[in-house]
Amino acid sequence: MTVKDPGRQLIPSFALHIADAELSPEPLDASQIVSGTPEVTGAVLWESPDGTRAHGIWQITPGVVTDTEADEMFVVVSGRATIEVEGGPEFEVGPGDVCVLREGDRTTWTVHETLRKAYSVRI
Repeated sequence: MTVKDPGRQLIPSFALHIADAELSPEPLDASQIVSGTPEVTGAVLWESPDGTRAHGIWQITPGVVTDTEADEMFVVVSGRATIEVEGGPEFEVGPGDVCVLREGDRTTWTVHETLRKAYSVRI
């Protein structure tokens, strides 16, 4: 489900069981894959009219990938991963954990078990 419409929201307020949400493929750039064959899926649930904020669900299967982050807060719903921030901390995340990443953080994600998260991001 994607909710995009300049000036107004297409659907009213809603609730969704994250574990049951249908997700669409979001192919990784091959240069991001360090090892394994991770696959990414997701769903944008809401996007601001100016395109600078989004809320959604994202999932990745096991493997190791790199990324450059946006300002994001997310909550892990299922799965487990280690996130290394270049020149910074390393996080072990699993169900119920909240994580905040800063714009420009260069990260390496080692996904141990398929990870699903609900996120809010400033693009």
